[in-house]
Amino acid sequence: MSVRKQFWADPYQTELLATVVRSDGSQVWLDATIFYAFSGGQESDAGSIGGRPVLRAEKQDQDIVYTLPDDHGLKSGDAVTVAIDWPRRYRLMRLHFAAELVLETICRELPDAEKIGAHIAEDKARIDFALARPITPLLPAIAAKVQALIDADLPIVSAYSDAANQRRYWELPGLYHVPCGGTHLRRSGEVGELKLKRKNVGQGKERVEITLARP
Repeated sequence: MSVRKQFWADPYQTELLATVVRSDGSQVWLDATIFYAFSGGQESDAGSIGGRPVLRAEKQDQDIVYTLPDDHGLKSGDAVTVAIDWPRRYRLMRLHFAAELVLETICRELPDAEKIGAHIAEDKARIDFALARPITPLLPAIAAKVQALIDADLPIVSAYSDAANQRRYWELPGLYHVPCGGTHLRRSGEVGELKLKRKNVGQGKERVEITLARP
């Protein structure tokens, strides 16, 4: 079973009419959804299904299972409205793309930097690298290069590379082509002004934290 992931077709859509295809205890499955589940470091959306708050959203192969309050009362065949917290989604999308640009720029500038972790939350994003030297002296130049890409307000392409296996990518034509199944902005300029900060998280490990100047 595979749910139709409308959040890929239109990541700016905030409500969707769907049908419950299965209900088991507190968990439900839908035929279509705009509610993103945690993947690739990007946190899940917040929102509701049929007016019930979604407590958890988890990938299950090519499907997504949603955990609702135990007394949700939904059953197979029920028509429901899926609604997401749009300000949170948009913030996650902006931080996600900012983090992608930072990652790609660092990997080009520092071939010895190996990504070992990432997390995109509503307030900030972080990327962890295995790197034998402090990244601090290089951050101003990296931030300037990333900000230039943002300020250029470039179009962002997001599509399937393999529809059958639900593999996707984002692209800045002529610059970057990156495998990624997250939700993406239409243009780089939507990110706005970013700030980078380095944290030492252990011997041979560097963390770059990314925040946005405006909500």
